[in-house]
Amino acid sequence: MYNGIGLQTPRGSGTNGYIQTNKFFVRPKSLKVETREFQSGQGTAGVKKANKEILEHDRKREIELKLVILEDTLTEQGYTEDEILEKVEEARKSLEAAPFAGAEKGDERIDDAK
Repeated sequence: MYNGIGLQTPRGSGTNGYIQTNKFFVRPKSLKVETREFQSGQGTAGVKKANKEILEHDRKREIELKLVILEDTLTEQGYTEDEILEKVEEARKSLEAAPFAGAEKGDERIDDAK
């Protein structure tokens, strides 16, 4: 036995007691963490502007989801197809016009971790 590895004696084990190293063992690299404090001149690491096209697409998806839910509830309440289409179109116009009444939100910054 050498350094606590292997057999105490190879007698009776059917081996010669030779110990090979594991060539496929990947040793973990030591992590070097820099402990410098955040300086004001470093910029905005990890924070970037939101893509306006993606935000617009997400807004449209939310609108369509609300309209589908409205259509389902109107169908369950027994409205006719014409009444449902009319109410859905009214809701679509009001939902699509809502963000244009306020200020543009495209200049917001979002975090990368979302």
